Amino acid sequence: MQKNTLNSFISKYSLGGKVNSVKWESNGKSLKTSFITPDKNLLGEVKVDKISFEKSKLGIYETDKLQKLLGVLGDDISLDLNKFDDKAVSMKIKNGKISIDYQLSDLAVISDPPALKKIPEFNTKITIDSNFITTYIKGKSALSDVDTFSVVPKGDDLFIIINYSTLNTNRVNIPVKTTECSIKDVISFDADIFKEILVANRECKSAILEVSNEGLARINFKVGDYESTYYIVASQGVN
Repeated sequence: MQKNTLNSFISKYSLGGKVNSVKWESNGKSLKTSFITPDKNLLGEVKVDKISFEKSKLGIYETDKLQKLLGVLGDDISLDLNKFDDKAVSMKIKNGKISIDYQLSDLAVISDPPALKKIPEFNTKITIDSNFITTYIKGKSALSDVDTFSVVPKGDDLFIIINYSTLNTNRVNIPVKTTECSIKDVISFDADIFKEILVANRECKSAILEVSNEGLARINFKVGDYESTYYIVASQGVN
């Protein structure tokens, strides 16, 4: 396995350190995880196919520590489990003669993300392409202290605005294309978490950001062997 394959899987759920404790689940041919941010404003799932690894469910309590340990190794790696009484207690990752051991957590220590009991109708669908991803990342970086971005209808047009307010503010206005648009009022979301989602999936050429008038957004990325889905809860109203 290439180390970049595992690093990319990790980056798509850790989101720049927003998520640290998760359970990995392998069916022998793919690896997946479900996760939620500590503030419960984002719920997601990431899966990567074509990974040969022992069928298992692993507790990864400190993803940030694992990322640092992986930095010790070269590109071509192999993964094995160290067990005690048939229970996986650590993961050994090798690159040639160099290896690291990562201590696994008891699964009971890591909470499972809640299931979405009712998914609302997503009545606005926004086209996300490479140009939008680059523009948004640059815009959020320029306004690094800003907390929210907003989906804002203006007549027949729709904008994603970083730092929208009814007051005079520094802001980035990005016009977007839609395949369906029923939004009537401004809906705001966490700007930083959305940036981290786009950074982790920036190789994607096309995706759809779906927005519900009930205050939930969903975006799904499919690139190569990866599939990532994120649900973002709307923030409180802006001034």
